[in-house]
Amino acid sequence: MTIHTPPRILVFAGSARENSYNKRLAHLAAERIDRVGGQATFIDLRDYPLPLYDGDLESREGLPASARSLQNLLAEHQGLLLASPEYNGFITPLMKNTLDWMSRSDGERSGLALFADRVAAVVSASPGAFGGMRSLALIRQLLSNLGVTVLPNPLAVPRAAQAFGEAGELTDESQQQRLDALCRRLVTTLAKLQAAEPTDGS
Repeated sequence: MTIHTPPRILVFAGSARENSYNKRLAHLAAERIDRVGGQATFIDLRDYPLPLYDGDLESREGLPASARSLQNLLAEHQGLLLASPEYNGFITPLMKNTLDWMSRSDGERSGLALFADRVAAVVSASPGAFGGMRSLALIRQLLSNLGVTVLPNPLAVPRAAQAFGEAGELTDESQQQRLDALCRRLVTTLAKLQAAEPTDGS
């Protein structure tokens, strides 16, 4: 009998701000993933600084070390959970630039191939009344363009300044339940895909 390891899920927010609401939401999601049987790896993009994508820079110097590290992380995980802030109705430059660099080829390795067949869930928190819904639509589109399957029913947390308690938890019970359900669906979907993979000698 084949014993499968818990699905590994890479979690990060598209903000470098220390007290980012989306980092808080990503932290909560990572905790939920672990509780429902997954294995979350939370990273802070402040630890992976990247220049603005420049094709000439890439031609001269190749892939930056941080982009290579992020690609290595992605290769080790079957899923993604991204917390996508909203700047002027769009995803953040940090999120876009990070995914752009991660999707580039590095020698024989195709960056796009690393995204293929991955499954993702997306969430957003915003001080506004819509909770980053426009950002969520755009990050879903971008991930789909990269070959990622994005789960439906993303979580948008509006009025984020009042949405988190002192310990960083969501204070609204319905939002807690929706985050739990999304994380559980991500883990369950990945586990089912993992179980369906053919094994040697099958």
